[in-house]
Amino acid sequence: MTCAPENMSFTAAEIARHLQGEVLGDSEVVLKNFGPASSAQPGDLTFAENEKYLARAERSAASAIIVEAGVSSKTKVLIRVKNARTAFAQAVELFAPESVFPPGVHPSSVIAADAHVDPSAHIGPHCVVGSGTWIGPRAALISNVAVADRCKLGQDAVLFPNVTVYARSEIGQRVRIHAGTVIGSDGFGYVPDAGAHRKVPQIGNVIIADDVEIGANATIDRGALGPTVIGKGTKIDNLVQIGHNVQIGEHCLIISQVGIAGSTKLGNAVVVAGQAGITGHLTIGDKVTVSAQSGVMTDLPSGGIWLGSPAQPDKAAKRQLIALQRLPALLKRVAELEKKLSGG
Repeated sequence: MTCAPENMSFTAAEIARHLQGEVLGDSEVVLKNFGPASSAQPGDLTFAENEKYLARAERSAASAIIVEAGVSSKTKVLIRVKNARTAFAQAVELFAPESVFPPGVHPSSVIAADAHVDPSAHIGPHCVVGSGTWIGPRAALISNVAVADRCKLGQDAVLFPNVTVYARSEIGQRVRIHAGTVIGSDGFGYVPDAGAHRKVPQIGNVIIADDVEIGANATIDRGALGPTVIGKGTKIDNLVQIGHNVQIGEHCLIISQVGIAGSTKLGNAVVVAGQAGITGHLTIGDKVTVSAQSGVMTDLPSGGIWLGSPAQPDKAAKRQLIALQRLPALLKRVAELEKKLSGG
């Protein structure tokens, strides 16, 4: 593996061109790193997306600040951009580019004779690639990765150490799957049979579209019959469980410790916050937000924020929470009134 170069430096003008922004102040100031305002050093670039962060950045030792249009400073070089947070992500990539994985197969790896591994792909130590599997251009299996039979891995996909991909899984272009995640394990399907639980064979697969990122130690089950589908651009956090035949739309965010039961369908741009649970065979509309630790037990229409267990529209749920906080005082008043009425 070739690591990213260190000690990279750029002038403010070079960074502004990369960000399609403009420089206010010394455009030739040299910037060597990106740092938070709380600990930035001379030579560092930082960013400020509002007045509070700007004041903190101006007090810091940073040499330049990424800001949005209309912002000015008497003490710092500014790089003005359309969106400071987006520009922040782009600037960090300059100072800390992704590692480059050289092409080739490590001698400790085992590749099936009929597997196709593109010559530009990287297969690291102790990897296994099964029969009939296709590994695309510049894809990378870092180490201890197992990809079973008849899988497809698109170009520029990266599977980090100890990822396991079961048979017939399809993984798109530029997909990133982090350490310990399992793709295509059997769905949790059983039927009662004479007092026991008979396993329903899980003969579907998993299809992951382009530009998906999946965190560490997540599990995506194969479909019982058809596929489990993860839509384009969706991002899945660590420790997420996605059941068999779930369909997740495009550009969704699924946060840590979420569980989605089998055959549920999520629309596009859905956000499911940490530790929320969604039961099976539901339909969740586009642009829905499910708040942390909520339990979804019914279909949800498009739009809106849902909170609580069972999940309700957030305003109604918040009113109930406020009422519960007032309940002890209310009960005390009722008891006092009952005492007066009874002549006690």
